[in-house]
Amino acid sequence: MTTSTMPAPLRLGDLEVPVPVVLAPMAGVTNAAFRQLCAEQGAGLYVCEMITSRGIVEGDRSSLAMLTFSGVETVRSVQLYGIDPDTIGRAVAILCDEHGVQHVDLNFGCPVPKVTRKGGGAALPWKAGLLGRILTSAVAAAEPYGVPVTMKTRKGIDDDHLTFLDAGRVAEDTGCAAIALHGRTAVQHYSGQADWAAIGELKAATSIPVLGNGDIWEAGDAVAMMEQTGCDGVVVGRGCLGRPWLFRDLAAALTGQEVLTTPTLGEVAAVMRRHAELLGGWLGEERGCIEFRKHVAWYLKGFAAGSAVRSRLGTVSSYAALDALLAELDPREPFPVSELGRPRGRQGTPKRVVVPEGWLDSREVDGALDPAAEDATSGG
Repeated sequence: MTTSTMPAPLRLGDLEVPVPVVLAPMAGVTNAAFRQLCAEQGAGLYVCEMITSRGIVEGDRSSLAMLTFSGVETVRSVQLYGIDPDTIGRAVAILCDEHGVQHVDLNFGCPVPKVTRKGGGAALPWKAGLLGRILTSAVAAAEPYGVPVTMKTRKGIDDDHLTFLDAGRVAEDTGCAAIALHGRTAVQHYSGQADWAAIGELKAATSIPVLGNGDIWEAGDAVAMMEQTGCDGVVVGRGCLGRPWLFRDLAAALTGQEVLTTPTLGEVAAVMRRHAELLGGWLGEERGCIEFRKHVAWYLKGFAAGSAVRSRLGTVSSYAALDALLAELDPREPFPVSELGRPRGRQGTPKRVVVPEGWLDSREVDGALDPAAEDATSGG
């Protein structure tokens, strides 16, 4: 598969991403090991797991531990979440000054009830003034370091309370380098289909780069999204679960090259071993293998590997045990074509979005939000 027109590199301020593909932060998944695994497959921008601004400012040990980057990450990119403009600004300055971060993304897309019921996550863009103050503070803090600030959001809370076009205008007015849109509302969570038309609407309504997110399961989906919406790049999340080679395919498709054939089970097993090795290098062999367990089902999805082998792979705690089990897999088994183009990871059904009482009565907010709205639950 090739594309007739190659997209331009993605420009975020002075930062250039040759292949306009961004790895979406996913809690418990996109740690330094997984980002390196993806980066070894193809060019792009690989964003660290989401961290709360409060955690950075208060020097929370677990938050700071997430600021680990592999040697192949030429750009240190972090997704930050917060609800207080001052705290956001202080966190951005710390990231740039003390941790060498070169790109900061702000997440306003989380649909999780414990976050939205306090006015955070996907509920926050409804308060356009607060959104503007947060972005202004972040951009001002990053400016002395020449670090671009971007934001990610959803279409809105529900179809009656859409916020994405207003968010695009606010992002543009406050000096954001780009805005990413997940083409779903908070009510949808991860169910149904992403609305790519909304991404096209946002692109037509703003002069800053727009990144599209939602339902990119194969390289051809990224090509189709960019052709249909005119967006400047894509953000990939669930589609790469158990399939880090998707970034190889994306790089090929978006630079006019032929996409390689799908891997055999033997080739998948080699990637699995590399993933566990990278996790072990970061966490130690035993902890790395334990952390790897969650990825087994994603890697083997659709393959005919026996339940006994799958079950034992979910209990490995050493490289030797992992190697022995991987050796039991049939290396010649072809990739299950039935899995191509199918959703991966969480899906679920639409869910009612709970917001603070009176939240929808006005686009402005009086006073400060409940600190509980700044929760480390990522999503969007």
